[in-house]
Amino acid sequence: MNRTHIPGILAMAAIVVASNILVQFLFGQWLTWGAFTYPLAFLVTDVMNRVYGAGPARKVVIAGFIVGVICSLIGTQIMGEFGPLVTLRIAIGSGLAFLVAQLSDVAIFDRLRAGKWWRAPLASTLVGSSLDTAIFFTVAFSGALTFLEPANDVSWAAEALPLLGVGPIVPLWVSLGVADWLVKLALALVALVPFRMIVGAMTAKTT
Repeated sequence: MNRTHIPGILAMAAIVVASNILVQFLFGQWLTWGAFTYPLAFLVTDVMNRVYGAGPARKVVIAGFIVGVICSLIGTQIMGEFGPLVTLRIAIGSGLAFLVAQLSDVAIFDRLRAGKWWRAPLASTLVGSSLDTAIFFTVAFSGALTFLEPANDVSWAAEALPLLGVGPIVPLWVSLGVADWLVKLALALVALVPFRMIVGAMTAKTT
């Protein structure tokens, strides 16, 4: 592995570990603190893709996936108030969402890399973030997928409530997913600034 890729791998690993820890702490009614750190994974992937190409970016994604699996395995062994901190459904949803979303991000970015500088990171992150949220919350909490882990009672997530407290009546997990998705979309726009700066700095070093 090229030594120049190590900072990207370490950054991705740090984000995954931090997000797995911070997801245990609530931020308001609909979010956890992990919602604000995890989207930075897309920034790391996009920077690696722009500077080094799709291949190295995929290596960073795989490294992040492996770290995520390790975090999930550790979480299944830590007992919280209502059982293990990480259930089988959460572990499956988290790993599947990360892998699909990040690899989709890499593919979309690579397809759009020849356009204006902001188009590839913005489009790839928006699509990747949407996939990530949809896959994770559906797998982890939807009543339709109870068969994945019958012993895990997620009936609390099906409680019918107004969407984000003000919209139509939906299951609680849908509000949680929408709130998470909105944060990702907002950070996708904000991340364009550090993306531009980091890419510029890294490119200058290699020229």
